[in-house]
Amino acid sequence: MPAGAFAKLFGRHEGFGVLMAATAGVPLYACGGGAIPLLQGWLADGMSAGSAAAFMITVPATKITNLGALKIVLGPRSFSLYLAFVMLFSLLAGLLVNLTV
Repeated sequence: MPAGAFAKLFGRHEGFGVLMAATAGVPLYACGGGAIPLLQGWLADGMSAGSAAAFMITVPATKITNLGALKIVLGPRSFSLYLAFVMLFSLLAGLLVNLTV
């Protein structure tokens, strides 16, 4: 993927970029340490700080093995609420970071 594509997706429209980063964090699981070099590159290419924050919140919260266990323990309804809370919190945190930076 071209480097400029991330600047367009995660950087220019900060609210939309934060939403996209929070959404991309769910299927693109990487451990916290593994996500740091990835985010460094994206930040250098123009990703907003809020988008990076949103991505870093959703990535560890949506590790596939943890999600499987949570779905079994919580049940489908509570599991859906958990995912919605993670997405909402990461979106709000990312927007807050963009306002303060």
